[in-house]
Amino acid sequence: MTQSDIQIRRVRPQDAAAITQLMSDPEVFGNLLQLPYPTEASWSQRLAQAPADQSLQLVAERQGQLIASAGLHGIGLHVRRRHAMGLGMCVAAEAQGQGVGSALMQALIDYADQWGHVLRIELTVFADNTRAIALYERFGFEHEGLQRGYALRHGVYSDVLAMARLHPNPPRWS
Repeated sequence: MTQSDIQIRRVRPQDAAAITQLMSDPEVFGNLLQLPYPTEASWSQRLAQAPADQSLQLVAERQGQLIASAGLHGIGLHVRRRHAMGLGMCVAAEAQGQGVGSALMQALIDYADQWGHVLRIELTVFADNTRAIALYERFGFEHEGLQRGYALRHGVYSDVLAMARLHPNPPRWS
């Protein structure tokens, strides 16, 4: 499969079942701050309540099957942080290393840089997730720090890297 076989689109409420299945895989939720045994009802509620004006949630499909999800989300309600968004991403285990993450990152970066008034994109990634770290670095994210014992994962407190990307050419008045 090639990257051209991947379709990127905005998430829809009817994607709740497919996202629940994606998030049920220990290979996926183990690298996120998600918990095992998600319910379709909870994902339906999350998708229904997502503020469309403050976030962008995308999915990737291949041959009609949802294989990944990624989004930009507002950091909080603080006026002075409106220029920043958080990034989250997950890719099905069987689709990793096949350009899916790159396709989603390109779409999110384009939105942030060209349309979203986003100066800064922030994320945390488990320090041993070398594949994800390499992806983020390819898209201009830089390491900002190590947060030790950040989250419980598989019964062990694990470290994360804080990473961020600043808009390389912020908009100006012409």
